[in-house]
Amino acid sequence: MSGKNFGSGSSREHAAWAVYDYGFRCVVSSFFADIFRNNCLNVGVLPVQVSAAFLEEIYAAIEQDTNTQLIVDLPTQTITIEATGNSESFDINTYKKDNMLNGFDDIDYLMNIKEQISDFAKNTPL
Repeated sequence: MSGKNFGSGSSREHAAWAVYDYGFRCVVSSFFADIFRNNCLNVGVLPVQVSAAFLEEIYAAIEQDTNTQLIVDLPTQTITIEATGNSESFDINTYKKDNMLNGFDDIDYLMNIKEQISDFAKNTPL
C-alpha cells in the first residue's frame, strides 16, 4: 500500500521490476503515476487504485490490527478489507486484465492469437 501518487518519478521499468522482484504482485494506492502503472501491468504487478477515503479505511484497519488482510479479486475488480467486509471496485484496462488473468505478457498474447493473425493476413488484400 502507498499514499498518493505512487511511482511518481520512477518511469523506468526498473521501478516496477524492483516491486515485482521483491515479491509484490499488487500495489494499492489512491493514485499512480501513469508510466509506473503501465510498467507494473507489463511486468505482472497489479496496481489497484482506490479512493482516498477507502485508502484511509485500509490504513485504519491496519492500525487496529497489523494482520489485516485485503482481498483483491481481479475477475470482479474489487478490493475488500476482510475484517470489515467493506469493499471498493477498481478499474483496469480490459486487455491488461485478460493478460494478467491468463499469465500473459504482450508476446504471449500475440502467440495465443497467432492463428487469428495469420487468417487476417491471408484474407486482407495488400
